[in-house]
Amino acid sequence: MFEFFRRTPREQKSGTPLIALSLSGGPRWSPRDTAGLARMGVMNNAVAYACVRKIAGAAASVPWLLYDGANELESHPLLTLLAQPSAHEDGPALFERFYAFLQSAGNAYLEAVALDGTPRELHVLRPDRLTVVAGARGWPAAYDYSVAGHTTRLARDTVLHATLFHPLDDYYGLSQLSVAASAIEVHNAGAAWTKGLLDNAARPSGALIYKGPDGAPGLTDEQFGRLKRELEDAYQGASNAGRPMVLEGGLDWKAMSYTPSDMDFAETRAVAAREIALAFGVPPMLLGIPGDNTFSNYAEANLNFWRQTVLPLVARTAASLTRFLCPHFGGDLRIGYDTDAVDALGEARESLWAKLNEAGFLTVNEKRQAAGYSPVEGGDLL
Repeated sequence: MFEFFRRTPREQKSGTPLIALSLSGGPRWSPRDTAGLARMGVMNNAVAYACVRKIAGAAASVPWLLYDGANELESHPLLTLLAQPSAHEDGPALFERFYAFLQSAGNAYLEAVALDGTPRELHVLRPDRLTVVAGARGWPAAYDYSVAGHTTRLARDTVLHATLFHPLDDYYGLSQLSVAASAIEVHNAGAAWTKGLLDNAARPSGALIYKGPDGAPGLTDEQFGRLKRELEDAYQGASNAGRPMVLEGGLDWKAMSYTPSDMDFAETRAVAAREIALAFGVPPMLLGIPGDNTFSNYAEANLNFWRQTVLPLVARTAASLTRFLCPHFGGDLRIGYDTDAVDALGEARESLWAKLNEAGFLTVNEKRQAAGYSPVEGGDLL
């Protein structure tokens, strides 16, 4: 409550000692490494955490399909592997972590454990433990996995490395957390300020003014220390909010007030939250962020989220898995995904079916192909 009497200790930083004098110091940002971003964003910011979980959970809920040429396969060892990648983890859980790492770190790694040349298990590896080993021509030649001081080298063809676009890096992706880091810190700082304000009974600091007799000396160090301790013990904290103050002779309390702009942290945090959601591609309406009228209703925002954020991510992953896994199983295999299982696309799907059903100039197989289904025998006639 009484910041006037507090003495905040200076921050200790490594490096060459430096003394700087500034009346309005510049912002101090957190580290931008993978671990630092994860702690600051996913682990300490509700908006960033919600974005990562919402994207990862939605993408992992889309079932995989497998095609041999134009024909969809109902059963295959590769489908079994995708549904149960290992003995301790099922497919949706594994791919949820895969997508979550991709969103929070900009990189996601999937290791395939093979037996007799055929992948039998899939494991997601933590991005902060993987290092790209560049080859003689500049392309990734292998990956080093380091944990607890021990490093294991993994062959390039046993690791699927998914990245998000980075304009200045040949090997690693750029995460949304890194792009939205400034907004995340503003949002976190606003939360810390609000918490401190509540701890101080939602009032700013004040000043105790000593008005002794003319010519009387000010407070001694001992008197100042005793007064400071008594104020902190008796009046600081939420439990002492509103407690009346008893002052001795010669002491006068002068309260300080916030201006409306100083108190407008709610709007500042809302703007920062919308910027975080924008970086992840999540409509703010889906996160309950106030003041966003981009979409007329929740269903429209949800449909936009699936079409522009989730499904493109799933499509990219399906193409990467096809290149990574299918050659080991032979045949003309291709991994796809089942959009019919997505409830949010139900209305759009029914509209497409109605239009195809009315298209008398298309054959049955052409209609099925346009709807994403494999052809049937005898379906090439009008």
